Amino acid sequence: MIQYSLKCANGHDFDSWFQSADAFDRLAQAGLVQCSVCGGDDVEKAVMTPRVNSGRETARQDGPLSAPASPAEQAVAELRRRIEENADYVGKDFATEARAIHEGETPERSIYGEAKLDDARALAEDGIPVAPLPFMPNRKTN
Repeated sequence: MIQYSLKCANGHDFDSWFQSADAFDRLAQAGLVQCSVCGGDDVEKAVMTPRVNSGRETARQDGPLSAPASPAEQAVAELRRRIEENADYVGKDFATEARAIHEGETPERSIYGEAKLDDARALAEDGIPVAPLPFMPNRKTN
């Protein structure tokens, strides 16, 4: 695994991990590396300094590890809170439920859940509004 500091065309700086340097290159050429702030796919490696462990503790944590570390993480945490408060989690039935709502078979409401890429693509192609979430949903059980 390798971590890169990245920068998008809009000037947003962020870090991401990749399986290898070659994996980054392949993903970037395919337009699959996206800015974690704006979603743009014009992303390149930023200048970065190597991390060298000198044996002394240099990192300082100002708060709990569970606290968002950046404005982008704070925005994702707030988005997650709002979605979980205002939408029904439908789990792996997301594609079926979204289609039923769109076709009027089920009452309209906000939902979120999990879908296979092909199922999500089919929903979008059929004009059913869907969007990927920037977080994994909590799997709620009854």
